[in-house]
Amino acid sequence: MVGHQDCTMEEDTRDNCTPQFWRKTLTAPAPFADETSCQCQAPHEKLTIAQARLGTPVDRPVRVYADGIFDLFHSGHARALMQAKTLFPNSYLLVGVCSDDLTHKFKGFTVMNEAERYEALRHCRYVDEVIRDAPWTLTPEFLEKHKIDFVAHDDIPYSSAGSDDVYKHIKEAGMFVPTQRTEGISTSDIITRIVRDYDVYARRNLQRGYTAKELNVSFINEKKYRFQNQVDKMKEKVKNVEEKSKEFVNRVEEKSHDLIQKWEEKSREFIGNFLELFGPDGAWKQMFQERSSRMLQALSPKQSPVSSPTRSRSPSRSPSPTFPWLPNKSSPPSSPKAASASISSMSEGDEDEK
Repeated sequence: MVGHQDCTMEEDTRDNCTPQFWRKTLTAPAPFADETSCQCQAPHEKLTIAQARLGTPVDRPVRVYADGIFDLFHSGHARALMQAKTLFPNSYLLVGVCSDDLTHKFKGFTVMNEAERYEALRHCRYVDEVIRDAPWTLTPEFLEKHKIDFVAHDDIPYSSAGSDDVYKHIKEAGMFVPTQRTEGISTSDIITRIVRDYDVYARRNLQRGYTAKELNVSFINEKKYRFQNQVDKMKEKVKNVEEKSKEFVNRVEEKSHDLIQKWEEKSREFIGNFLELFGPDGAWKQMFQERSSRMLQALSPKQSPVSSPTRSRSPSRSPSPTFPWLPNKSSPPSSPKAASASISSMSEGDEDEK
């Protein structure tokens, strides 16, 4: 919702409770009550809770007020404001935020300062207007000034500033509407977590560049935290190395499975080719048989027929002429003496021819 700097002169006369005005809170921060000149001009007749639940005219929304410290603004705060906003069909939610002075006086020290707490409320989608420096106890003058119809808060008695319940007079006037607290989340719970895990947060902030003085950490604790940070870094490195080694082992296993599978496929292919070549009915056996038959043919050719003219004219087959002085080759000599006699006779014959 726009602030006072965005209000024109025409808008100054317009009721800031009209739908055209508060609907802008969905796209812009809610305005501060003391910075806008757009004041509620609608008649402020007294409403009962029953009338408010039935619904009011469009130009007369029910003005609901919720107040608090809202330190470390969290989902519990947002849920309480959501309930306050949706108590009635047509409502305008004003949220009062107490200053640092009042809060430190009656409740204690805060984590966020008042400016941070004001800004946190401005950006909550359920808030239509923020009242800064809200009073600790609501007075009739304050209720009349802001034309508040009802006050929303949880029903647990809130004892503070010497009173058992600071909302007692609001309840007696019939202007109190209870909301439900969100269990498990509160500003005190968040602070308890921080205190419980103080060492962790101190070490983290030292690592991020904060000084020991800024963190209010002693010299000894600073050295201890920095040493612990170094140890954590080493643990992280070891963890990363272990993770990387596991990844490497997994990749090696995957590669080995692939290699084994490929080796099996290649071995089956090799064995199949070997059997095709050297098996009982393989190509090598057929080729060997063919070559063996060719060699046998080359070594032992076929004989020619007996009636061949060439063989009939062979000297071994032709009849030998009659030479009376030659011995018969078919009959060997009967004795050595006869052989020598025949040789001498052959020599004598040769001499005669000469």
